Amino acid sequence: MSAPSSAPSQQTGLKRIVSASMAGTVVEWYDFFLYASAAALVFGTQFFPQTGNALDGVIAAFVTYAVGFVARPLGGIIFGHIGDRLGRKFTLQLTIVMIGVATVLMGCLPTINQIGYWAPALLVFLRFVQGMALGGEWGGAVLLVAEHSPNESRGFWASWPQAAVPLGNLLATVVLFVMRSVLDNAAFLAWGWRVAFWLSAVVVVVGYIIRKHVQDAPIFEEAKAEVEQTKAISYGVGEVIKKYPRGILTAMGLRFAENILYYIVVSFSIVYLGSLKVDTAAILGLLAIAHVFHFIFVPIVGYFSDKVGRRPLYIAGAILGGTWGFFAFPMFNTKDNFIIVLAIIIGLAFHALMYAGQPSIMAEMFPTRMRYSGVSLGYQVTSIVAGSLAPIIATTILKETGGYMGVNIYLLIASVVTLIAALSLRETKGASLHEIDAEERASRERAVPTV
Repeated sequence: MSAPSSAPSQQTGLKRIVSASMAGTVVEWYDFFLYASAAALVFGTQFFPQTGNALDGVIAAFVTYAVGFVARPLGGIIFGHIGDRLGRKFTLQLTIVMIGVATVLMGCLPTINQIGYWAPALLVFLRFVQGMALGGEWGGAVLLVAEHSPNESRGFWASWPQAAVPLGNLLATVVLFVMRSVLDNAAFLAWGWRVAFWLSAVVVVVGYIIRKHVQDAPIFEEAKAEVEQTKAISYGVGEVIKKYPRGILTAMGLRFAENILYYIVVSFSIVYLGSLKVDTAAILGLLAIAHVFHFIFVPIVGYFSDKVGRRPLYIAGAILGGTWGFFAFPMFNTKDNFIIVLAIIIGLAFHALMYAGQPSIMAEMFPTRMRYSGVSLGYQVTSIVAGSLAPIIATTILKETGGYMGVNIYLLIASVVTLIAALSLRETKGASLHEIDAEERASRERAVPTV
């Protein structure tokens, strides 16, 4: 599948930009999701005291997992400001190094039996660093592509960095699956899981080198020059909150159910299937298959967002996402691998309807001089109350009730919130980023009192 382009050379350049953006994004999400899988499989027993109930350790591990989400808005604020001032490329090089170092060090941590409570304390600190880096990564990666893309195909091209997310998750899942399959349980818990964290060093170096050879978009350079020449205008978090509060709130609403759905499908599913005594290696293998489908779904949805619009696809995703748990958990209960993976694939297809269009939608909400800060705030702040809490809430519901109906209601309520945001969304298919900047400039000039 291809998207229209104004010239072959432009399309070649776009492919290079997309490749560079995806290379680093795969690395960063590999590291981030590796923690999620390890939290469900390893950290509960290796880094937290045992209470006699296995789910208590998992919940404690998911709480540290949530620390990364809490850190993400801080990273979005800090790196959004840096990205709007110094450029998307510089910020992306910095964040990839940060998250890689933190992940490798996680693989070196002693367990609670070796150093006591220093083990979870150090784990939390490194998770915080991971979260900060990822908070700055997403905005830069998607904007690097979105700002280079033609107006008529921005949805397609900007969806590719989103597709890097399931690719990073796939890589993390495959590495853990291989280690879990070739090692017995004792060896896997003792050292096997650590190999996946150490491998981050290799992929970080590759991603960093690839990103060195890209440049910021001309529209960013123009906006940067305007800010430098016109001292009366500014950029960054404070400016975007003051000028575009509705855009930030809309972006947060759009993100809410999408984020919750994803982490229930890919993280809580591991816990739920484990409670059914489904083999761990089998669960990881099924998730790996589902991530491949998700990787395929995202650019397809991105392509159609340029044809039928961002809004109708997002509305469909919000409605369908709210129904997923009602049929997915009964499918899990069959313990049939084919039916289980089908349920996960359907969940990720619903998720893609919302996720694929986010870069283009959010990029088209803000002018260039404050776009990095705007998209980072809208995207990352929501993760504190959405994705970070979703596995904790779902696992707690399972522990307290022994069932999944409460999880279904939780997901349904989240979907209503996102549906309201999607219905309020202004269709921006084909919008010109230059015109958005011009409108903002005209509005600013009208607000200046004449003497």
